Amino acid sequence: MPEETNSIDYVMEKASGPHFSGLRLDGLLSSPPSSSTASPSHRSASASESNAPKQPFVIGVSGGTASGKTTVCDMIIQQLHDHRVVLVNQDSFYRGLTAEESKRVHEYNFDHPDAFDTEQLLDCVQKMRSGHSYQVPIYDFKSHRRCSDSFRQVNASDVIILEGILVFHDQRVRNLMNMKIFVDTDADVRLARRIRRDTVERGRDINSVLEQYAKFVKPAFDDFVLPSKKYADVIIPRGGDNHVAIDLIVQHIHTKLGQHDLCKIYPNVHVIQSTFQIRGMHTLIRDKEISKHDFVFYSDRLIRLVLEHGLGHLPFTEKQVVTPTGSVYTGVDFCKKLCGVSIVRSGESMENALRACCKGIKIGKLLIHRDGDNGKQLIYEKLPKDISERHVLLLDPVLATGNSANQAIELLIQKGVPESHIIFLNLISAPEGIRCVCKRFPSLKIVTSEIDVALNEEFRVIPGMGEFGDRYFGTDD
Repeated sequence: MPEETNSIDYVMEKASGPHFSGLRLDGLLSSPPSSSTASPSHRSASASESNAPKQPFVIGVSGGTASGKTTVCDMIIQQLHDHRVVLVNQDSFYRGLTAEESKRVHEYNFDHPDAFDTEQLLDCVQKMRSGHSYQVPIYDFKSHRRCSDSFRQVNASDVIILEGILVFHDQRVRNLMNMKIFVDTDADVRLARRIRRDTVERGRDINSVLEQYAKFVKPAFDDFVLPSKKYADVIIPRGGDNHVAIDLIVQHIHTKLGQHDLCKIYPNVHVIQSTFQIRGMHTLIRDKEISKHDFVFYSDRLIRLVLEHGLGHLPFTEKQVVTPTGSVYTGVDFCKKLCGVSIVRSGESMENALRACCKGIKIGKLLIHRDGDNGKQLIYEKLPKDISERHVLLLDPVLATGNSANQAIELLIQKGVPESHIIFLNLISAPEGIRCVCKRFPSLKIVTSEIDVALNEEFRVIPGMGEFGDRYFGTDD
């Protein structure tokens, strides 16, 4: 027993010190499993996870002609210098004019959605999101045709910035974006910039530029570009001159790049910031050789961290108090209407930590049959009578398939609890469970400490930590 304690202390000591959020330590914290205990599905899932390309973060930047979109993109790229970033211009996907159209080029509307090859643009973004390189066409603005013998090779990247006046027009393209930015600049400023750009860079005379602006550009802006502004997540007034807005956007991108891919798809999923301490505790509770006492001790520590993080998502009200020095301190008051609901029996392991965080909190219980994970029968329920008036912390340390969780959430909603008032707390989550719950309940929040690789054929989380309830309550012998 002393040797076991020393080894645990050694792991925790090694886990202290500097850390990097989200760092994968699979190859560093080594306690290699024997080949007899690792199932083929486990090995294949782990291999596919490690070899699969990380899905890039896609940003759409739209706005009127000469609004400063490219300047905004360049500033974002400069501040993301420690990541691979690629800029894809919608202008590269102009359709080449036919010989007949070239003869009447002054009557051709280059600002209409039909002027672009949206299908090829969509194909480009889809392939790049899958980690593939793409040959982007090169468009000649003087001949109004594509260069048939040359392309721009764009390789897989961490961030893809898609820029153009109509990148928000097609819903299929919009759905591929993680962030949508609209650059909003005064119309007179945009016209002055367009005259300078088209005469200097594209070899056109001022009269043709003004004629095209009045005939096509401004009507297209009013009909197509401006209405797409409603799809933007962020609107930047003054374009590249707005350094504060760009700094905030870059900070958000940095945060998202450090997240699991599922957190980008489902913004209601929150993974607590990973540290070496947290990874060290996960290493211990996942070890099949750990004692029950130590499993409970380190599980309780992790549960407490998840609960504290979950409580941070509750609403609050501002409150002022007088300190012992006679000064006024402006702070916040905790959410009063709160209760916990544990999914028996593993969820009961989280109740002590909840009581330690929230004095006198009411806790309800749900027992759901999950034999083979196909059963969805509600066996027992005991909930606070006024639960419809409360925010609910739903407790279950492991989110596997999501079937039991979905039935528990459905019951809470039937009892009158708004979906947005439910926070689902667990230690580990399987991607399949996250997708199952989030697709059905997009307004609910999930807070977890780690997202595991996958489920195996027996619906067990891999790498997981076994039957949590049996290990925690000592009934696994």
